Amino acid sequence: MKFDAPKFLPGGDRFIMVQFGDDAEIDLNFLALGLTTAIKADQTRGVIDTNPSYNSLVVEYESDEISYGDLQKELERLIGGLGSVEKLELDSRLAYLPAMYLDPWTRDCVADYSAKITPRDWDPAYVAELNDLEDAQQLARVHSGTEHWVVAVCSTPGLPLMRPLDPRCAITSPKYNPPRTWTTLGAIGVGGLSTSIYTTSGPGGYNLIGRTPVPLWDPRQRLPVFKDRVVLLNAADRVKFVPIDKDEFGYIEARIADGTYEFNITAYQRFSVGAYKKWVASLNADRRF
Repeated sequence: MKFDAPKFLPGGDRFIMVQFGDDAEIDLNFLALGLTTAIKADQTRGVIDTNPSYNSLVVEYESDEISYGDLQKELERLIGGLGSVEKLELDSRLAYLPAMYLDPWTRDCVADYSAKITPRDWDPAYVAELNDLEDAQQLARVHSGTEHWVVAVCSTPGLPLMRPLDPRCAITSPKYNPPRTWTTLGAIGVGGLSTSIYTTSGPGGYNLIGRTPVPLWDPRQRLPVFKDRVVLLNAADRVKFVPIDKDEFGYIEARIADGTYEFNITAYQRFSVGAYKKWVASLNADRRF
């Protein structure tokens, strides 16, 4: 639910959180990203960095340059200038990421969890059943049938939290309880209403439905796409998963290893919230792919 007015909450003497609502309505993320854009354009004094999430924005600032109270006033001014959410236009790159759905590596993750922690069904079959889909194959069609909006980049380096832009592709599922002790690198997971991609091989709780061979962060900046950055995706980017088979997975892995893989990312687009909402209103959300 959107608040009548944003809430401002302190985080020590260097952070302020602006909260626009208390749920995962996508409009709240659009507002957080709109404010992010406004802060960058305004070059607000004392601001060091911003970090958007589902319904909020955390702003890091230098307290020797601007006080908490003055920063709040500046943020209120910028929020007042945003106008209605439908008028927002956001820079948004589109990244095409290869994905092997129903892959053997995440299947091994689930099998290991079942053997060592607690028995559970194969994640894709479990998620398909929860969402009234025919089978795991339809889950893959539905998941790859839309662009996924990058709400935030968080948790581990380069890890995106995403949600489907097409409501016909909405997938929900509970997280593991207890969580896994390890997850294969590049695993594509779904939990709650989000999709994420594991950028480390650590613990996790999302249901695993596939794997991508491409890295989402490169601290050594070895690949050309990481020349001026260490993470691949930004909040407000979109991801389109391109289904591949095991042979293609191996081919891409080899191109990543020798440094010749070409990432497919369009960087010239703007995302109109108003046009998007008009398109969503025209859909029959009950029809699946």
